[in-house]
Amino acid sequence: MTKPRSAMIMPLESSVRGLSAHARRVLLCLFIGALGGLLQGTILTRSVAQSILCGVLFGTVFGLLFAKRATSPGAGLIWGLAFAVLLWIVFPAGIVPLIAVGSHSMLFDARERFPELVALLLCLGMPVGLALGSWGELHSTSAAAKFNWRRAIIAGGFAGVLGGLVFGRWVSSGDYFPLLAGYGPLNTSRMMIIVLHFGVALLIGVTFGLLFQRDVKGYGSCMGWGLGYAILWWFLGQFTLLPIAAHRQLDWSANQASAVFGSLVGHILYGLILGVAYATFDRVWLRLFIESDPLNREVGGAGVNVLRSLSWGAGAGLFGGIVASPVLLATHALPKVVGLDTTLSGFRGLILHLIVSAAIGMMYGLLFRNEASSLGLGIAWGWLFGLIWWFVGPMTLLPLLLTGACDWSTDAASALLPSLMGHLIYGAATAFAFLLLERRYTKWLLLDPRIAAREARKVRPVGTPAPALWLFALALGVLLPILLG
Repeated sequence: MTKPRSAMIMPLESSVRGLSAHARRVLLCLFIGALGGLLQGTILTRSVAQSILCGVLFGTVFGLLFAKRATSPGAGLIWGLAFAVLLWIVFPAGIVPLIAVGSHSMLFDARERFPELVALLLCLGMPVGLALGSWGELHSTSAAAKFNWRRAIIAGGFAGVLGGLVFGRWVSSGDYFPLLAGYGPLNTSRMMIIVLHFGVALLIGVTFGLLFQRDVKGYGSCMGWGLGYAILWWFLGQFTLLPIAAHRQLDWSANQASAVFGSLVGHILYGLILGVAYATFDRVWLRLFIESDPLNREVGGAGVNVLRSLSWGAGAGLFGGIVASPVLLATHALPKVVGLDTTLSGFRGLILHLIVSAAIGMMYGLLFRNEASSLGLGIAWGWLFGLIWWFVGPMTLLPLLLTGACDWSTDAASALLPSLMGHLIYGAATAFAFLLLERRYTKWLLLDPRIAAREARKVRPVGTPAPALWLFALALGVLLPILLG
């Protein structure tokens, strides 16, 4: 009777042990949420008891829902930020007010509730997510990818400095440094301003590598994580750390956000440069020190793969341009997209739009190959690519080409909002067509088990924090120009 009894007790003990571990995670989130709620109530001058209760509820629900997904500090951070944005959209500023008072004052109420968005992100989503992700990494029993501290710090540091160098040389001619915009007037030497600029850029780059080394797989996803991390640093730096360093009172209002909206665009562009630079340095590191086995080479040469990605991207981009054309024409946004006057926006404008769409699609092919394992995931990356190109193209490059200067004001963003929907549709259609072409080619590769295993390692596995990145980056990337414009 001893053996059957022990066989019955062992599963019970293991289940209790697993439940207690899960309970400890929930209690950790509850405690951090309570501290965050206290901080939120203090900053917003709200009821401390009510703020602590909201923090406790946030931490408890987050711990129950995302304990298994927050497997690293970076994953926990992005899930926490996405959960905070979702709660703000549903409760303080979105669906609940829409049901209660109707849509006529929804935008006004959302602007009034903007400080709550900042508080949810910085006081609850960020600390609770980081705490749960750190706990998950320290107590993980699964065979996760090995983390390399030197690779993260060196690649992230080089990427941050390179991004600061490229971005700083671009904007320093006008004595405008978006990474320092929240500090206010700097009554110091230009050399000290440049040193501070590169110090902030280095800090962002190193922390980016430490947080997201396991999550980035290629240039496209790295740009996406750079975009999301840059938006977080806009809230953290412009609204919190830099004003505190300047001994100024915190102002999380929508009016203050509108005043520094230009620095948001600057942060996003810096994040994109950071992502591309980090992906480049990280790939070089892997090639030199890790992936040196000649048996794991690609089926085709590097040049063949690049040409194939360019051709697929051009066809997919042309398809995306055709799909997005009716929306751009209906909203009268096509002339602004192609950079033509309204008197020249007929057939020639449409042809030029399709040519530009094919060229941008080639860029998508180079950046986002092997990023999606299904059509749904591919469309999500396409939406993110469309959002990225809206900030890079109409907001930045097109004005620079036409006038020699770019306007990052809220008025300029409001004027370009009709084209934002067209860019999102273009990105989704381009990603859909590209993934069809990519999957058609890779079918025959899967016949070889060795090649099939290598191709499977390239595809982003299910359960990564990519959906949280899509929610956080797309929601704020679309909502902020609307709310602050």
